[in-house]
Amino acid sequence: MKIYISSEDIQKKVKSIANRINRDYKGKIPIFIGVLNGAFVFLSDLIRYIKIDCEIDFLKLSSYGDRKISTGNIKMLKELNCEVKGRDIIVVEDIIDSGLSIKFMKTLIENQKPKSLKIAALLLKKDISNLDFKIDYLGFTIENKFVVGYGLDYAQKYRNLKAIYVL
Repeated sequence: MKIYISSEDIQKKVKSIANRINRDYKGKIPIFIGVLNGAFVFLSDLIRYIKIDCEIDFLKLSSYGDRKISTGNIKMLKELNCEVKGRDIIVVEDIIDSGLSIKFMKTLIENQKPKSLKIAALLLKKDISNLDFKIDYLGFTIENKFVVGYGLDYAQKYRNLKAIYVL
């Protein structure tokens, strides 16, 4: 494995994203929706820099299984426990590859009529993502490489690494 993004660079970016969210949501109480399993590390660090009142919930999707490439079939493994209608929502995702999962989540949440919906993603593979909307809070745009660490896995391994590595 070769280091791709250092833990120091990750923390600087996470703090910067949190500062923007703090400004954008001053006087509001957003719900952060973390996408399990990968985004839990990013959300955990992000929430430590958040200074506004907020709530947290999680949902879990699967399109990879134990593969390096998405199957293209998205399965809901854990639904939301919060009431989305009329609320400010921030979906927190670890990585956006093709964009299928984030499109699925966006549609799912929009159908529940939130007051607002924004997306925070640590990583975006811009060359392969096919999005017709912007990522509101983006950490890094990366090349089309398979990366692990900082919550990102390969067959459930490597999530515990502090930096991001190319596998």
